Amino acid sequence: MQVQFNTDKTVEGHQRMQHHFSEVIAESFKRFEDKITRVEVHLGDENNEKFGVDDKRCMIEVRLSGKNPLAVTNHANTVEKSISGAIDKMKKVLTTTFEKLKMHS
Repeated sequence: MQVQFNTDKTVEGHQRMQHHFSEVIAESFKRFEDKITRVEVHLGDENNEKFGVDDKRCMIEVRLSGKNPLAVTNHANTVEKSISGAIDKMKKVLTTTFEKLKMHS
């Protein structure tokens, strides 16, 4: 499973952070890995340099083989929390999606 990070100009894309969260994502989505071709993580700060509550945004888009991509967005006060929240949301979306597909096949 390929994990790709994209950051806007206000978020520093530290290699160590990307490596850590790539491993967390791979582990979190492990049971779906045969169905996922790529995971794209988009990070941004919606207030740029200004202080704001929950202004760090993480959007995770999962590309599935033979299906439309799935995407979730999470806002938090730190990049790390926004990523963790988006991972949790995506796990729920993937679980629901594949349970529905099982019921209809």
